[in-house]
Amino acid sequence: DLSTGFCYINDKEVTAVTGCVFSIEEFSVYDGPGIRTTVFLKGCPLRCSWCHNPEGQERQIQIVRSPNGCTGCGLCEKYGEAAGGKMCFTAKSIESCPRGLLRYCGKEYEPEELCEKVLKNKTLLAGGGVTFSGGEPLYSSPFLCRCLDLLCSKLHRAVQTSGYAHESVFRQVLDRADYFLFDLKIYHDEKHKKYTGVSNEQIHKNFRALAKSGKDFVVRIPLIPTVTDTAENIRGLCGLMAENGVKYAELMPYNKMAGGKYKMLLREYSPDFDGKAQVNFRRDIFESLGIETYIL
Repeated sequence: DLSTGFCYINDKEVTAVTGCVFSIEEFSVYDGPGIRTTVFLKGCPLRCSWCHNPEGQERQIQIVRSPNGCTGCGLCEKYGEAAGGKMCFTAKSIESCPRGLLRYCGKEYEPEELCEKVLKNKTLLAGGGVTFSGGEPLYSSPFLCRCLDLLCSKLHRAVQTSGYAHESVFRQVLDRADYFLFDLKIYHDEKHKKYTGVSNEQIHKNFRALAKSGKDFVVRIPLIPTVTDTAENIRGLCGLMAENGVKYAELMPYNKMAGGKYKMLLREYSPDFDGKAQVNFRRDIFESLGIETYIL
């Protein structure tokens, strides 16, 4: 919800300063400067057609099933229950699996507890720090801001974000974080709505605020075949970057294994684009506007 400076989950204002984390990856070298600990928060207001972290979309703890070693006995699905129009696993599903392949995905943390855990590796993160990712970390802004405050002057703090948040939320995080990894996906608003479920108007406003802030940041562009890698889209994004003095962007080619996790959640992966098509990097367009690119 972009109408207030608070996050909304299931139409209820989130005031409790807790966060649901679905993964903590240590010694990451792709999520900001140096060696980092990356914290992945559950909950995201976007529904990108190419999302490869579906377990990060919902805010609540979920049950997931590992595909490795599954015999297809069907017991876990037999004990599943319909919730919100979707079939979900239950505690009984976990108990029924003969190979123990089901687990809870997500853990609720108090900010102090999470920061204490992150700081245990402080001496190993020289030149690096902590990166909050997701999901969408701005969707848990009260928790995120509290963590950023607790880590102030202790670790370099980065936030990887879609930029989709109310201006007041974004500025609260902007004031606290040291570095941003900012995703730019689709330039035209209607197409952005089609493939992500939300408008990009506020995203572009927050991007301009970031560019004017003096904070260090990097633009990341997911290259989705026939969607974000078109010449029209890249020209639009390059124009937006050039207008805001951006001379460097990181390109993330579509992961053809993106759909692998959906079965873990009893969901079908059915993107409305050709995932087998060749990705176009359009480096000539970037170069024409003086924007250097790096392929991740």
